[in-house]
Amino acid sequence: QVQLVESGGGLVQPGGSLRLSCAASGSIFSIALMGWYRQAPGKERELVAQITSSGDSTNYAESVKGRFTISRDNAKNMVYLQMNSLKPEDTAVYYCKSLTSSAIYWGKGTLVTVSS
Repeated sequence: QVQLVESGGGLVQPGGSLRLSCAASGSIFSIALMGWYRQAPGKERELVAQITSSGDSTNYAESVKGRFTISRDNAKNMVYLQMNSLKPEDTAVYYCKSLTSSAIYWGKGTLVTVSS
């Protein structure tokens, strides 16, 4: 069983930055593909960024490329999302996801609000 707990969300002005963290329990973390997803009000959940188990490969949604950076620390069972140059359209609940060959786990999310 894996538990994922997100933190770091909050209210930020346009152009500002936030760093989201996802703490994972369980021994499978180091072999899991990890991702950040988001869901804005009235919209479907979408992939924001993901990172391979070793951290050597990442991919991003077009809308966040050049502004967001995903990273992970397997020694600490942590995955991060550094978000810069935030825009109002980045407002959403951000979720952490863990994927292995046998299971998918989701966190409960953390709210990011970008507003002046």
